[in-house]
Amino acid sequence: MAGRLLGRLRTKDPAQLVQQAHQAFTRLPYEANPERVADELAKLLHSMKDAMFGEEEAGQQHSNKDAALIIAYEAVSTGLLTDMVSYLGMLEFESRKDLVAIFGAIVRIEHNGDFPGLRYILENDQILVTLFDGYDDPEIALQCGAMFRDCIRQDPIAQLVLDSAIFTDMFGKLELTNFEVASDVFATFKDLMTRHKPLIAHFLADNYAEFFKLFTELLRSDNYVTRRQSLKLLGELLLDRSNVKIMMQYVADVDNLCLMMNLLKDPSRSIQFEAFHVFKVFVANPNKTKPVIEILYNNKEKLLKYLNDFHNDRDDEQFKEEKAVIIKEISLLQPAPSQ
Repeated sequence: MAGRLLGRLRTKDPAQLVQQAHQAFTRLPYEANPERVADELAKLLHSMKDAMFGEEEAGQQHSNKDAALIIAYEAVSTGLLTDMVSYLGMLEFESRKDLVAIFGAIVRIEHNGDFPGLRYILENDQILVTLFDGYDDPEIALQCGAMFRDCIRQDPIAQLVLDSAIFTDMFGKLELTNFEVASDVFATFKDLMTRHKPLIAHFLADNYAEFFKLFTELLRSDNYVTRRQSLKLLGELLLDRSNVKIMMQYVADVDNLCLMMNLLKDPSRSIQFEAFHVFKVFVANPNKTKPVIEILYNNKEKLLKYLNDFHNDRDDEQFKEEKAVIIKEISLLQPAPSQ
């Protein structure tokens, strides 16, 4: 197969590129002159990327599936994916960009129902730990984040991460002081929580208490960006049809209602707005628990007064309609029946 491609490729045999890259990575940490080996790897990775994606001609990129498959299977055979992740930090920036593109393509590639890259990650899951730990190094954090997201796009790897210590540790990394890195961690977290709907619905049902204990800490964070992003994600999760049971469990809890009512009064208008989209679910729920009814009824006048002036300058017809419905629902509230 590789021989037939040689005439179409301006680079070396794709399998040979992988073998030489693997050998170079193996030498890299022990070389007296690592810059020379890094330069060699830069050329090999660039050639590999051209072989997989095609060289740009007249502004268009033409992929080469045959070459990409050869590279993927050879990378799995030689352990190149482990090399790439282990020695990413020893490469120059442009080489890292090529490496990230190659890694992602290998993880995604499919041939006759076989996913060689996916298979390799599942068999060598330390790669996921190494990538996730890369968030602690600002120099390579964003590249590691991109590669980690390429991995968790696949259901089996997403499940593996959800069941591992990585998932719990992710909550801590959302609070990193480096804004750019923390934002990338959140992009990874959101991708994991929203891409695999049936998987996440099942996970949340099985791990409801543990998950929302950690998530509530994000909603109470001192960091404005963390609070806002988490609140917006919460709204998306609760309003997703896949998570109806989770939503009903969440809005049955009076502590969650009190938290949303406090966030409605947050100094930030953006946080107020996101809190409204969660608060409205409590009000619109036709099967409110007695404690929820009591809190809403006891604060009825205050809520009506507050909501009457709430974001009146917002040019958003859907929001205006929703606010009118919520105001009406609150105005019709009656005391909880005594038991």
